[in-house]
Amino acid sequence: MGEFIVIENKDHASWLKARTYGIGGSDASAIVGMNPYKTNIDLFEEKTGRRIPEDISEKPYVRYGTLAEEHIRALFSFEYPEYKVFYHENRILRSKAYPFLQASLDGELEDEEGRKGILEIKTTNILQSMQYEKWKDRIPDNYYIQVLHYLLVTGYDFVVLRAHLLSSWGKDKRTSSRHYFIKRSEVEEDLKMLLEEEQKFWKYVESGRKPPLLLPEI
Repeated sequence: MGEFIVIENKDHASWLKARTYGIGGSDASAIVGMNPYKTNIDLFEEKTGRRIPEDISEKPYVRYGTLAEEHIRALFSFEYPEYKVFYHENRILRSKAYPFLQASLDGELEDEEGRKGILEIKTTNILQSMQYEKWKDRIPDNYYIQVLHYLLVTGYDFVVLRAHLLSSWGKDKRTSSRHYFIKRSEVEEDLKMLLEEEQKFWKYVESGRKPPLLLPEI
């Protein structure tokens, strides 16, 4: 039996509405003070209806990522034929054990042994060379927390994160791809920590009592 229920939304607008419920992958890093763009108080105010989330869907870097995603997913399937790749548009997965946890996945994977995994795609515009350092041998903290959240919702065995890094050199555009492989068995302690923090945060939301502020490290 799966560890989640599947919510099929008829269109993108319905999906946008459904994903505002509970805690999604992009919310998780704010809860633990690891989101450079949003604090846990900002998120608390959004979830309690005290603040309207900013609509960033039309920002150029977001549109680029949205439009590029299907092509990057196709490239991944060509380059890694050992994985079966599945994608379900407008689908939300909701945890059975913790119904306030939900996920919208960029892709689902199955390896040659039949193990289930998550494909996460990130497109990042590199504006300064120092930004490459954030991707050197590791995933930036906010994205790491996001994929941990997806492991919590799905109960799957692994994650592959594909980072599509874009940079401009004068009129020249350069892209590079990096892949990061995470086994569930290697991050059990981090999963336990995140689940505890998300449960704690949701109790604040349900009570309407503001949590103590957590600020990301600069």
